[in-house]
Amino acid sequence: MEILITFGSALWLGILTSISPCPLATNIAAVSFLSKKIAHPFAVFISGLAYTLGRMIAYAGLGWIIISSLLGVPQIAQFLQKYMAIALGPFLIITGLLLLEVITLKFPGVALSQKHQNKLVESGAPGAFLLGFIFALAFCPVSAALFFGSLIPLTLNNKEGVVLTLIYGVGTGLPVLLFAVAIALGVTSISHWFHEVTKLEYHARLITGVIFILVGIYYAGISILKFF
Repeated sequence: MEILITFGSALWLGILTSISPCPLATNIAAVSFLSKKIAHPFAVFISGLAYTLGRMIAYAGLGWIIISSLLGVPQIAQFLQKYMAIALGPFLIITGLLLLEVITLKFPGVALSQKHQNKLVESGAPGAFLLGFIFALAFCPVSAALFFGSLIPLTLNNKEGVVLTLIYGVGTGLPVLLFAVAIALGVTSISHWFHEVTKLEYHARLITGVIFILVGIYYAGISILKFF
């Protein structure tokens, strides 16, 4: 049961990352851009799928690199094993405050010129894959908080660390893939659905933020009680 909750948490973090305003706007703009450059609906779907896979691989790969780098050094691994449970509470509280926008920050991302975007799109599915990979690394404050403040501590605190990054990657790709399918099928009310998903994201983010703070307080309380 515990492992299902852990996997479900990683998947939800990925979905919430993907439907956050900044990544969602980027994803829809990118998939819409792909559809304008490609005439055949099936080709649009394939390019949308490639773009989605690019995002998934970027998040999963980055998570794997971070985890392997940290756990590959014995001293760091021992330090994390000893203190990660203590740090998890504050990590969750800070992430919750970021989700509630009580704390705001600017996070450097990855930019790509229109000229290079056109070149990638014109190269077909491989270009769409690379476009998704690059855009995934253009972190916004909310997506950065979810990835670095929640997923990474979660993975470091579990034996299934690398698997969790893959599940997170799947979560980030699901909403994008749905929009790619909708555009490929010729759905014209994308702006309406964008508005609805934005409203859903706002409430989901607030609820998740409150849960993170409460769980963080719980873990912090347990850590404090161990000292007495």
